[in-house]
Amino acid sequence: MKNLTPKNSLLFCLCTLCSAFYAPVMGQTDIRLEKKWETPTTLKEPESVLFDAKSNVLYVSNINDPKAGKDGNGSIGRVSLDGKVLEVEWAIGGMDSPKGLGLSKGLLYVADLKKVVVIDTKTGKLVKTIEVEGAGMLNDITVDEKGIVYVSDSDNKKIYRIKNDKASVWLEKDFFQKPNGLLAYQNKFYMVDMSAGIFYEIDKKTKSLRKIAEGLQGGDGIAPIEDDFIISNWNGEIYYVWANGKTKKLLDTKAEQLNAADLIYLPEQNLLVVPTFYGNTAVAYEVVKE
Repeated sequence: MKNLTPKNSLLFCLCTLCSAFYAPVMGQTDIRLEKKWETPTTLKEPESVLFDAKSNVLYVSNINDPKAGKDGNGSIGRVSLDGKVLEVEWAIGGMDSPKGLGLSKGLLYVADLKKVVVIDTKTGKLVKTIEVEGAGMLNDITVDEKGIVYVSDSDNKKIYRIKNDKASVWLEKDFFQKPNGLLAYQNKFYMVDMSAGIFYEIDKKTKSLRKIAEGLQGGDGIAPIEDDFIISNWNGEIYYVWANGKTKKLLDTKAEQLNAADLIYLPEQNLLVVPTFYGNTAVAYEVVKE
């Protein structure tokens, strides 16, 4: 190595500092999705997908004619981790327009318009219905580490909490536009407002909100991946969102008229599973970081 003059020494230090600063940022762009499988088109407007580790199966909510509203023809399907549709309608009856899914103590909670339907995962039978008084359109569900269920009401701009089979308003803000995706993860709570396009962290004790990222209009599902997140845009986009708020579009299927609804990421399999809604399939991708 050549001897450094004071001028060269300063230049060397600046270059080293810049390299250290920009390296992580540059590394953030080296993420892509690689398609692994796609189910047959036998699902019925699938809106949400959820993994049950005990059964090693994916549950899929089938809205089945979203425009019909209260029609009683919604269902829950089951899909294997290699993309085989095990049962299109594993659980049927008592559901109109099932959307978000959550698991707690062997029970599957399903957001269904103005109520939450509860299904026994061992039998596939509906065991109870929890009415949510004053609800507009219940959308996503998440379950925290204590087994408490939270459900978003996109029409009435609220988040409800269900405890001991009773629903109550947990959070309501005037500036909410259309709260959708929810995530309780590692003692923290997150929400994406699909109309405002804002991704928030919510303090569960104080109910204060911290804005993480913007520009996520159409935001639907939230999936944690290490310290970061993957967020779907219902219209047909998937974004990687770093903890510092930086975002990168990983997928755009709008031209193919394929939606990207309430997704899930399975870290052990490194598999991102996305329901395509009107596409009537679920598609799985490997998340490749280079």
